[in-house]
Amino acid sequence: MRFVYPIIVIVLSVLTLFFAFQSFGFRLFNTEPTAIVSKHDIVLEKIEALGKLELVKYKFRDVLEHKLEYDYWFDSKAILIISGEAVGCIDLKKIKKGDVRNRPDTVYIQLPAPELCYYKVNHEETRIYDTQSYSYDKSKLIGGAFQEAEKQIKRTALQSNILQQTRENGERLLKPMFEEIAGKKVVFTYKPQTEDKSLPKR
Repeated sequence: MRFVYPIIVIVLSVLTLFFAFQSFGFRLFNTEPTAIVSKHDIVLEKIEALGKLELVKYKFRDVLEHKLEYDYWFDSKAILIISGEAVGCIDLKKIKKGDVRNRPDTVYIQLPAPELCYYKVNHEETRIYDTQSYSYDKSKLIGGAFQEAEKQIKRTALQSNILQQTRENGERLLKPMFEEIAGKKVVFTYKPQTEDKSLPKR
């Protein structure tokens, strides 16, 4: 019996340590944060009046293989499944008083040329399928891939006649509204399309 008591004490001690570890040990070694704290110091810098009427949105899906090639080192490569979009619009703020000519039975309105309002990669819907990087250039590799993806979204949108579609949608939307207001026929003309020199040519 003299050996039973020490054994019981040892067993109880082990069980106590076990349950203590279950309660506190996992918290001690848990890598998940117990709280998320964010501090903001946001300042309103500028207020802009918006007059851009968004008229069409093109959505794109692209499988992009992007490589960084080196002369004396292994090439780096990334494959991304890109989701992106481009939006065509007309900036109604650019309409001046002289752009509207009122005739007895017709109103002639010169609208601003349709433009590519914005184009972007949807990062929430984009995923990196695979990367092969043998140096410290992974961030450069992925960043360059996203930049190339945005350029291709812009290029493809323009080649897919997004500006023509913007014009057609604009007339379909604005013509009945303006004719109702004016009580007469409305004819649209457009200001010259400025060349987009930022578009990479291929």
